[in-house]
Amino acid sequence: MTAYSQPHSSQPIAEAIVADIAHYVDDVVICPGSRNSALSLALIARPDVRVHVRIDERSAAFLAVGIARVTGRHVGVVTTSGTAVANCLPAVLEAQNAHIPLAIISADRPDYLVGTGANQTIEQRGLLGLETYDIADQHDLGDVFQHHQQVHINVRLAAPLVEGLPQPPQPVVKIPTPTFIVDHGETTIDLSRRTLVIAGDEAWEVPGLEDVPTVAEPTAPAPYHPVHPLAVQTFTNEYAEYTKPEHIIVVGHPTLSRDIMELVADDTIELTILSKTTQVTNPWRRNATIATRVWVINEPTADWIRICAAATDVAIEKVRTVLADETFGFTGLHVAAAVADSLSTNDYAVFGASNPIRDASLVGLPFQAVDTFSPRGVAGIDGTTSQIMGIALAAQAQHPTEIRAPRTLALIGDVTFLHDVGGLLTPDNSPLPENLTIVVANDNGCGIFHALEVGDPEFQPSFEQAFGTPHNTNIAALCDAYGLEYQQVTTLPDLILALDDAAETTGLRIIEAVTTRATRAALHHQLSH
Repeated sequence: MTAYSQPHSSQPIAEAIVADIAHYVDDVVICPGSRNSALSLALIARPDVRVHVRIDERSAAFLAVGIARVTGRHVGVVTTSGTAVANCLPAVLEAQNAHIPLAIISADRPDYLVGTGANQTIEQRGLLGLETYDIADQHDLGDVFQHHQQVHINVRLAAPLVEGLPQPPQPVVKIPTPTFIVDHGETTIDLSRRTLVIAGDEAWEVPGLEDVPTVAEPTAPAPYHPVHPLAVQTFTNEYAEYTKPEHIIVVGHPTLSRDIMELVADDTIELTILSKTTQVTNPWRRNATIATRVWVINEPTADWIRICAAATDVAIEKVRTVLADETFGFTGLHVAAAVADSLSTNDYAVFGASNPIRDASLVGLPFQAVDTFSPRGVAGIDGTTSQIMGIALAAQAQHPTEIRAPRTLALIGDVTFLHDVGGLLTPDNSPLPENLTIVVANDNGCGIFHALEVGDPEFQPSFEQAFGTPHNTNIAALCDAYGLEYQQVTTLPDLILALDDAAETTGLRIIEAVTTRATRAALHHQLSH
């Protein structure tokens, strides 16, 4: 044995590591590669791990994030060495910022080959911005999974990489995933003051705040006294002396509405921020009380409840008026309204991080008894289709005895769809979603920019090239290439019929709703005035 030999062959090391990992994961996504051969074979042999296969590591990692959003358990992603590992970084960033458990398990060459010019010998330690557990021998990974929500396990494997098919081992006992909750303590809230709750992503039902008027983003729990996001205009108008909140309580990670963010920035309003993680949402850099739990005294006044309800009624009527105005044409907002109307109890809903989640907020989400997801950790559009697939797969896995898998209904934009169209690719022998409908609101480009500063007339000479980015992609042909059921609609009544049909069937289908973005700026102006 020379100084350049690994003391143990790769296969026993891989099998021992996989046996450890099996205690902490139910699902693993593997990607084809040579250096990770022993890890992949060991996982496929196990009866206690669901194995998914993806050919693209970025898609694989986002698929894992989608599964973990539903299960709350670590999901493993097994890659070969080199750039394969780097492709996991976007999903790691989303997992970190949305506090989702994720385990990247990268194969690597022995340490003595790193930096020598051999194939794929980049420095993988620290590549993902995580503490890296560098393993070249059998290792107990219990402490790793118990103390880290996102983990990077880098396994050094030397030739020979495989020595025959592993024998199926006995299933192991599954160990629960820790909650990773950070307790910031308790604060006292006087509800007799005009108090408004802003509930964002990662919000929870806070005991004591059930009766407080609440602006809830679609991924938050549905409140008892909902306040429409457009209603915040009432709190800043000429009557604000009588309608402005005296105290705002931020729960979780709200990001969607500029009007809401500007309201919270008002330093004449007392601010309390509730969080269960190390991250505290305070982009305003305001002095605020930070807590996790509340002790309430008194109750919201009847006048404050009426003010919030009246402002919400006005906002809802404004949205209805816009949706009924035929001069706006068939827009993404109309698509979101149809999707929302199609949701039923126990459905899973997913909305893209651009216009769809904002439109969903305007048309009334969140709903009771509908689990709603959106990639709001970093709020990127990348990997969305893969996450949708993961959410649908996890939803059906949680109901294995039901004749029909729970329905997952997703709404994304065309650019989001195209950015991760590879997420639709599921190799043979991997689980497929059994009841998933993805609605693609196709306005041939980036409609969200019409409502931002660059949508102003002075930027129009450069707008389409830099921001609108029309692509004229044939989505029907893409769906045909992936062998997916596809339907195109161009009107709201046709979309409603397509959604009704989809609710009565199973399988994976794509509904392309061809919309316009030409009226997006005018629509946004109408809603905000």
